[in-house]
This record gives sequence, structure tokens and C-alpha cells, in this order.
Amino acid sequence: MPLTTHIGSLTLKNPVMTASGTFGYGLEFADFVDLSQIGAIIVKGTTLEPRQGNPYPRMAETAQGMLNCVGLQNKGVDYFCEHIYPEVRRTGTAVLVNVSGSSPETYAECARRIAALEDIPAIELNISCPNVRQGGMAFGVTCEGAASVVRAVRAVYPKTLIVKLSPNITSIADIARAVEAEGADAVSLINTLMGMAIDAERRRPVLSIGTGGLSGPAVKPVALRMVWQVYEAVKIPVVGLGGIMNATDAVEFLLAGATAVEIGTANFIDPAVTLKVRDGIQEYLDRHHFASVQDIIGLAHQA
Repeated sequence: MPLTTHIGSLTLKNPVMTASGTFGYGLEFADFVDLSQIGAIIVKGTTLEPRQGNPYPRMAETAQGMLNCVGLQNKGVDYFCEHIYPEVRRTGTAVLVNVSGSSPETYAECARRIAALEDIPAIELNISCPNVRQGGMAFGVTCEGAASVVRAVRAVYPKTLIVKLSPNITSIADIARAVEAEGADAVSLINTLMGMAIDAERRRPVLSIGTGGLSGPAVKPVALRMVWQVYEAVKIPVVGLGGIMNATDAVEFLLAGATAVEIGTANFIDPAVTLKVRDGIQEYLDRHHFASVQDIIGLAHQA
């Protein structure tokens, strides 16, 4: 099929995925979009133990985007396995779990439990989480930290392993090479950029913890640049995300080297945006006489 793409051993019917944290477990969107037609659904971040998340307020609008500090609120991996998995396995498309943790061991144990679920073909590791052993520094901001998580997870997880990279670093290419060396099957980028908003009248930060992750159209140029750089740095597939609001945005990421894309903030504006982007990619291929989406992946590098 013209839109089929591959990430490790995972075959997607089209390159449009949903970004973790913006689509719930997918079931919440079933009244608005045919879930079976999406390339893949990446469910909200899942941790070994339940997490309450951060205090409210934890979302704020900004110019051309939004900030959030939700804090990985979820009921834990066992709850997912027992209560959510039986429902999401029937969506008719690939369902991936975004895995988070506070140490390599908690990442690995969470991944090990998900590996036992027959109809979850892949996970996405969120290495932007704070390393409690190093005073809260995110795993994904150093090559050593990123590699330690991937190494631990790869030892217990046999299926397709995607590592989600943080943009809050000096060289994202170095981080990508580090996780590739430890056995990552693909990388996805970018996670949110750190930002903040201040209420001038109240003279204090809008978000409860002060800072949060910036997403939406404002981050697209940064995300596109990083996908371009990582595509040239590694041999594994790259999944692009960050500010994709329409099919033209998605095509730009594919041309920059993305094998697939994830749509995040746009889901809050239009619950059916994923299929509109899918159809727009097909229209682009037809209009420019490309036989398949594979023909345009990384094509801008040849210009």
C-alpha cells in the first residue's frame, strides 16, 4: 500500500501516529475518529507505580502553543495491563505504550510487564523523566543517562523499541547515536521544550511548578531541524513530532527524514486531525506522482 511504513519489526498501515499524552488511551476519541484508520496510537505515559501528577494548574496556553506540567499522571502498569489493555487491543490498529520511570530498573520492569501483552507490538521510552539518583536531571540530557535506560530495557524487552528524545540538550545527534548503540530500533523526536508563563497581574508563574513543556506550532522549526540532524546521524528510523498541525507539516517531516510522524497538540483542536493528515499525505503523493510514502522519506537531503 502507498502509505505503508516500517519501524523495526513494526509495520504501520500509514505513517500517522498519535503522540503520547495527547490522545488518552485512544478510546476517548472513538466517537470522533475511526481508530482503526490511524497508523498507530501511542497511549499516555505509563509508569511502574501509580502517579498522581503535579498540582493544578498544569496547563496554559501560549502564543502558537501550550505549556503542560501534568507530571505523568497514570494508574500504573498493572492497572493498564488488567483494565486498559483488554479494551485497546480491539482498536484495529497498532497500540504502543509510552514507558516512563525514575531509574533504569523501573523502566525495565515496566517494559518487561508490557512485553507480556501479545497485542502491544512496541513501546516508546520517555527518557525526559528525572533521574532521582542524580538530583532530578533528566536521563535524556546525557549520552550516559540515555544509554543506561535503553541498555536496561533492551535486556528484557524483545519487541520494537522506540526511544523518545529530549530537545533540551546541546547535541541531539549524540544522544541518538548513544541509544542506537544500545539497541534502540528507532528514535522519536522531539519531546517538549522547557518553558514557562507568568501571570503579570498575580506576579507569579501560571503553572503550579513554575515550568512546563512547550508544544504546538511554536516548536515545529526546532523539531524539524532536529529530525534533519538525527536522520543524518543514525541508521535506525526516525519518528518526527513537534508542532504538526496539518498534512503539509507532516510532509515536511517526512522529507526531512522521518519514517513516520506523531500528532500531539493538534488533537486538542481537532479530534479527527490524524485522518485528515493521512489523507493529505496521500494527496501530496498523488499530486507529485510518487508511488509510495517511502519515496519521499529523507528526500530533502538529496536536493
